[in-house]
Amino acid sequence: MRSMKALLLAAAIGFVGTTAQAEGIDDPARASYYDAFKGKTVAYVPVAMGFDLTEGWAAGLRQYLEPLGIKFEVRDPNWSTDAGAQAITSLIEEKPDVIVVHNPDVQSYAKLLKKAEQAGIYVVQVNMRSSYSTDAFIGADYVGMGEYLGNRLVEKCSPANGGSGKVSITQGVLTAAASAYQMKGIDNVLSKHPEIKVVSNQAADWDATKARTIMATALQQNPDLCGAVGFWDVMDVGTASAIKEAGKNVYLITQGGGNQAACDNLEKGLFSEIVVYHVPSQARDMADMIKSLLQNKPKPGETHTTLFTPLTILTKDTMKPGSCWTLDAK
Repeated sequence: MRSMKALLLAAAIGFVGTTAQAEGIDDPARASYYDAFKGKTVAYVPVAMGFDLTEGWAAGLRQYLEPLGIKFEVRDPNWSTDAGAQAITSLIEEKPDVIVVHNPDVQSYAKLLKKAEQAGIYVVQVNMRSSYSTDAFIGADYVGMGEYLGNRLVEKCSPANGGSGKVSITQGVLTAAASAYQMKGIDNVLSKHPEIKVVSNQAADWDATKARTIMATALQQNPDLCGAVGFWDVMDVGTASAIKEAGKNVYLITQGGGNQAACDNLEKGLFSEIVVYHVPSQARDMADMIKSLLQNKPKPGETHTTLFTPLTILTKDTMKPGSCWTLDAK
């Protein structure tokens, strides 16, 4: 008798379970996930719009955030640090939920970023860090990148390897994190290799025309220049042009966000090697960080997360379809 009751009970439980499965089970976290983003605003302050990095980040953030109901807006200072500071000051008064900042240098926005967090706004920095650490930074490990560049100069240009030992460096803006941190990495390596002589180390301020002039002068003064590194592929189109016009065989290593133009320039032989931090991946990482902040709601300024972007090394021989991106393909 007890056995029969047990069987009937098991059958009843199984029936209930089968009915529930047939009707479906709601995800208990789904409603709270979408509710966390309703009515939220993310404001983006780049150094300027109109080039591959900033346009790619903006497109990615729109792609990932706007379908969730998040308002995304851009405040473009158009290369003016003063205009960028004014944009952040205005945003602190307007109080968006998140500010995404692409710093022009390590110091200019530091106090403003701290003030934004004190006002209850999350601050996410992208690819060029401020001296003030905010809730999150997503970007390249520029010290590590500099060490890679230094080692490549040694490998390619050391007299022991058949090189002249003469190399050049073209920086962007000297006070930008992308320049200052990379130089630290390069110095970490070249300080141990006195056989490598840096015959030119100048700032082109991210300008291709200035980079071209710098390299032309370096080649006139050092016709046996072996290697060169530049700190942005868009700028280094000018560097490559000067090398080509001089008819020299200089191993040129540059870097950038992996836009299709970079692969095109590799294919043309303008660049020897490109270190890529993948812009669409950075946009996804920023969006994921923003979603985490809005869901978990830590007090702005209490947490400091760094997400270094994995680097990809591209040469003419190693690149393949899909190695670089375009805005239309994202």
